[in-house]
Amino acid sequence: MSFGANSILDMGRWALFASQVQLQVTGENISNVNTEGYSRRSVLLREGNYIDYSPGQLGTGVVAQEVVRHFDEMVESMYLEQSSLTSMWGNLWEQLKGVENLLNESSGTGVSDALSQYFNSWNEVAQRPDNYGARQTVVNDAATLITTLKSVDTNLSLMQERINSEVASQVNEANSLMNDIADLNQQIQVHNIEGQNNANALFDERARKVRALAELVDIKTIDNGGGNYTVLTGSGQTLVDGESAFSLEFRAPAKTEDLRPDSGFEGNVYFDGNDDYEYTIEFVSSNAGDPVGQVGSGANAAQFRVSLDGGVTWLKDEAGDVRYFSAREYDDRVNVEGLQIWFGSTDDAQGSPSGSFVDGDRFVISPHQGLYWVQNTSHAEEITPQLHFNGESNTQRLTGGSIAALLSFRDNYVGKYRSKLDELSESVIWETNRRHSQGAGLQAFTSVDGTYQVDYVDKALASDSTGLAFGDRLQAGSSFMHVYNESTGLQVSTAALDFDGSGATFDPAVHTLEDVRDAFNRTYAGTINATIVNNKLQLEAEDGYTFAFGTDSAGLYAALGLNTFFKGDDASSMAVNEKISGDLDFLATGHVNGAGEMNPGDNTTALAMYGLREVNVTMSTAMEGTTSQTILDYYNGIVGNVGTDTNRAQFNQNFYQALANDLDERQQQISGVNLDEEMSDLIKYQASYTAAAKLITTADEMLQTILSLKP
Repeated sequence: MSFGANSILDMGRWALFASQVQLQVTGENISNVNTEGYSRRSVLLREGNYIDYSPGQLGTGVVAQEVVRHFDEMVESMYLEQSSLTSMWGNLWEQLKGVENLLNESSGTGVSDALSQYFNSWNEVAQRPDNYGARQTVVNDAATLITTLKSVDTNLSLMQERINSEVASQVNEANSLMNDIADLNQQIQVHNIEGQNNANALFDERARKVRALAELVDIKTIDNGGGNYTVLTGSGQTLVDGESAFSLEFRAPAKTEDLRPDSGFEGNVYFDGNDDYEYTIEFVSSNAGDPVGQVGSGANAAQFRVSLDGGVTWLKDEAGDVRYFSAREYDDRVNVEGLQIWFGSTDDAQGSPSGSFVDGDRFVISPHQGLYWVQNTSHAEEITPQLHFNGESNTQRLTGGSIAALLSFRDNYVGKYRSKLDELSESVIWETNRRHSQGAGLQAFTSVDGTYQVDYVDKALASDSTGLAFGDRLQAGSSFMHVYNESTGLQVSTAALDFDGSGATFDPAVHTLEDVRDAFNRTYAGTINATIVNNKLQLEAEDGYTFAFGTDSAGLYAALGLNTFFKGDDASSMAVNEKISGDLDFLATGHVNGAGEMNPGDNTTALAMYGLREVNVTMSTAMEGTTSQTILDYYNGIVGNVGTDTNRAQFNQNFYQALANDLDERQQQISGVNLDEEMSDLIKYQASYTAAAKLITTADEMLQTILSLKP
């Protein structure tokens, strides 16, 4: 190769091209200074080839090798993690503020005020037991309390329903983003040639999509170059793998099994009802590996324990001992918290299963809509966020992003508040009924209908299978009744229920509703007739007689809804007994004294009701266990929980937002466009373009000089 005017012309041409490319890239940077997700680009130049020549090695100019994108993958990976956490805590904070406003007690119309007014009304009627105005006030204030509790519970329930629709929408958005990322990977695979034709615009678009996905779910990425790009959830489920995209589904309630390899059980678990918690059922035996037993109705049925937080903690009784339940078939299904659970054949809920369980056999029941990662038509894995009762999150599930925030708010926060509100309502109902059922009003009864029914009239009332709302509150003890002559008002008899003809008292682990009916008919034969209608106990005095309720150490009357003030067993079902609202004479303010008398001025029961505001009562939830405190303190604790949770969410949102902003700023220092820098480059490249053009002009003049020479 020879050097001369032609080689200088080529050198100028390549320099002109390089400067032109630099000017074009600089212009692109300037025009996209406000474009979200745009990464600054620059032209990578290298020297042209060298030629060995005389008097020495000479260069051939410059080559515009590639347009490179300035982007720090490591910083971006850290940013995605903090962005997911920021989105989760930010969304959670916004949702919790709504609950905080709902429970705002400053207006004077909240649950706390309604509870106080309810207790005070009993104090007022205690001053005037025979005054119908005071009696009506008790009923009215009770109705106000019920309305207030139901309003809070209904609004919390509506929040959960709204969350479900929002989650469904965001799941669709996440699936769309995952498909877009997979499509971009495919396009990058086609267009990107490393070091020659960098698909910078596609890389930027993919980064934008990944950031948007990180705001919905917590993710981590693996970049092996080009379109070989993988996106996984924080717990490892693959969302995008190169050109393939998986999917998320928001599914209806479901159940799964996890049987040990040596398990002999052939059948399935079934449930009825709904709850905000996920139920983990685990069969246990005294010796690991030994057969646990089979499904049955007897005492030798297989035993299982239940966890509502993924197996970290197990349901316990008030004494702090783990509760064990028996594996039953449909006709003997057991009640566990909010569900009825039983075992049937593989395809028939009412069929009979076969085989024996072994230690460690598990079933998981998700009685609410849950989020699932779908690998294929035969494999779906639940990734609904789960908070253990020790405060730690299940790291095998979603732990970040707005979807995790919404589902966690629905289950772990609103679910907790509703559970505690139900426990509060249940305690108000039980403690009121416990006292009222042993009291007396202004007149005796001729008939009483029980308000609580059982599922089976021939099963022990404290059994998990009976279905009696307050069956777990029953105790062994005596239940007295007083019978009067209707004409004279004189007491005819008084006695405790006799359960065997020899004076046996009530045993909740043995006696059934049929036994209670028979005990009434045996003890008060000829004066009171007891029957069972719609699985509820009914009492009717024989002609010429009336009756009143006495001391009941067993809690039997309150559990069956006899002479009770409230009906229902939670916030949604709570109501005033129609027997009282329809006839204020049956509002129990006094009691039957030692002489068997019902005195109109007696205020014993009314004072006991008023004293309830300061009495510590036992309350228990699956998440917090058993506590002993006043009803007002318990409700104030719920309000305090909401405030603490809201403040914690706000603090975490601010904390992770600061970390995300710092990482985003670090990324912008690398990939962001600086107009001052670009304007400086523009002047520099313009000058180099002019110089290259001058070089071409000079080479052209040299050629013209040579061509003008004559021989």
